[in-house]
Amino acid sequence: MAKKKKNLSKLGLGIALVVLGAILISGRSQIASNIASSSFADEPVEIAGFENFAADDAKLPKRIIIPELSIDLSVKKAKVIGGYWEVFPDSAGWGEGSGLPDEAGNQVIFAHARKGLFLPLRKIEKGFSIYVLTSEGWYDYEVIEIKEVYPNEIEVIEPTDDERLTLYTCSGFTDSKRLIVIGERR
Repeated sequence: MAKKKKNLSKLGLGIALVVLGAILISGRSQIASNIASSSFADEPVEIAGFENFAADDAKLPKRIIIPELSIDLSVKKAKVIGGYWEVFPDSAGWGEGSGLPDEAGNQVIFAHARKGLFLPLRKIEKGFSIYVLTSEGWYDYEVIEIKEVYPNEIEVIEPTDDERLTLYTCSGFTDSKRLIVIGERR
């Protein structure tokens, strides 16, 4: 009798695990359907309203340095192509139409979360310094906010009334989220 009870308990546990697995798989597919894109590596950054933008080349970011993370990258102008900013395999991109250093607006710089690019951003902390170089000089920003969002939460790259720097890269399980780092000018 005790052996039969033990076997029934094991059977009940097995059924419970199968049901839990089915619930988790179902929930994951529901979450996945809510995400606009599943990989920064596979898709460019979706934006809207930045077409037909002209900026003085001297004001465009050329380099980004985060000393505490040993990040030192060239920055290229990422054009808007079909409603998306292009993403580069070998450098950071400044989103055309986003803000510029020393001006009001949301300056957006992004790169893949790969070795040699923005992978070290996962270790960033509030208070870290971020330096942006233009032809006009260096601009110093302090990290004031770090958060993760889903790819369809594009309000993080929308224009702002204040001067701000937003860094954008992949994070999360299978790059399902985006790591957002916001810097304020010192």
